[in-house]
Amino acid sequence: MKIVAMDVMSTGVIAYYVLVASRSGLFTPILSGQKEYADPVPQAVILTAIVIGFSIQALMLVGVMKLARDNPTLETDELERGNML
Repeated sequence: MKIVAMDVMSTGVIAYYVLVASRSGLFTPILSGQKEYADPVPQAVILTAIVIGFSIQALMLVGVMKLARDNPTLETDELERGNML
């Protein structure tokens, strides 16, 4: 559940940045002759954030799969007690 919560939070932050950055009347920088165009740097940063978020989520899921294979329980208290010994 913590992994899903982190993914939802990451998606919410990215959606917020997309909402803030979206403005009407702006064109892509590829079109010539337009005076106002959207800045491509924030778009690249958001795309990078999406890719990094996906890779972190995949890494966390692999860790959970290894943890589930070694300790077949859903109780976090029991997992913490087992790792402290």
